[in-house]
Amino acid sequence: MTLGDLWFIVDVLFWVGFFVLEGFDFGVGMLHSFLGRSDSERRVLVNTIGPVWDGNEVWLIVAGAVIFAAFPGWYATMFSTFYLALVVLLLALMLRGLSFEYQRKIDDPRWRSTWRWSLTIGSALIPLLAGVALGDLLHGLPIDKAHQFTGSFFTLLTPFGLWTGVTMLVLSLLMGATYLSLKTTGELRERAQKAAAAIGVVAVVVTFGFMTWIHVGLSNGFVPKPIEALGLIAVIAAAWLASVKAEGWAFVAAAVGIGATVGSIFQELFPRVMISTTNAAYTLTVNNTASPPYTLKVMTVVAVIFFPIVLIYQAWGYHIFRKRLAVPRVGGDDVAEKSPEVPAET
Repeated sequence: MTLGDLWFIVDVLFWVGFFVLEGFDFGVGMLHSFLGRSDSERRVLVNTIGPVWDGNEVWLIVAGAVIFAAFPGWYATMFSTFYLALVVLLLALMLRGLSFEYQRKIDDPRWRSTWRWSLTIGSALIPLLAGVALGDLLHGLPIDKAHQFTGSFFTLLTPFGLWTGVTMLVLSLLMGATYLSLKTTGELRERAQKAAAAIGVVAVVVTFGFMTWIHVGLSNGFVPKPIEALGLIAVIAAAWLASVKAEGWAFVAAAVGIGATVGSIFQELFPRVMISTTNAAYTLTVNNTASPPYTLKVMTVVAVIFFPIVLIYQAWGYHIFRKRLAVPRVGGDDVAEKSPEVPAET
């Protein structure tokens, strides 16, 4: 294994970590407008991810930074290819982040509704667009000899890419519903459990279609690889566990399902990083886009030192904020307004 291969694996781990950790964040963001029937209920749903959502987004930033540092050729082609889509994704990230901070700044129903739907729509666009981009990497795009994208914005909307985006969106919804089942009580918990059971059925169908398309549609054979089988089995298990209200295991299975689904894209892609539909000789690979060995060695040393620290810090944060949240009963919505950051805990 070369250092280029190693850093490809590291980047895959960051992409998987992003979808696993941010997957339930996106799911909560999409679901809070529908599961919450009052302002205080919606506030409690948002507060379940309040302490962790911004830390989870770091995984996306680092995944992009790894491509920039370890595979500059890949970075140049990929980010110029998806330029307009990335602008939309960044706008969705900004709107989503602002909604956490500004929703309570003004006591006006229209103001709150605007920011509430900003969070809902932004949380849906991000996994959808990121999924489309990852699907396009495997499907292939028109790239010339100079590694320049020769298509238009609408060329990016490949059928497989769109299906991959929908798959990521639905799996995020499943993770969000199972997460809310773990983090809430009472009626909110019951609604989240029902939503998880219903979404689970859709997730099984969508994931089966995705795994089938990888092999039949993209001519990768008929026998699924272990990680692909794991992804489908995990999603099926998550749907069943959600239906019997085994919420803890359902969340774990959903996390494995989305992680394995993302991992399967990169496993089918390797050692390529972007496929050219113009000519196979123009395909970008790990070898022809990697940084010099010295750069990769320095990056490896830095990663060995700091990556464990980041993992420990983030795990500690989840441990601190592990308790369930309940809707405040004394004083109704007024209590939620006076203590917006930390609702009553069970």
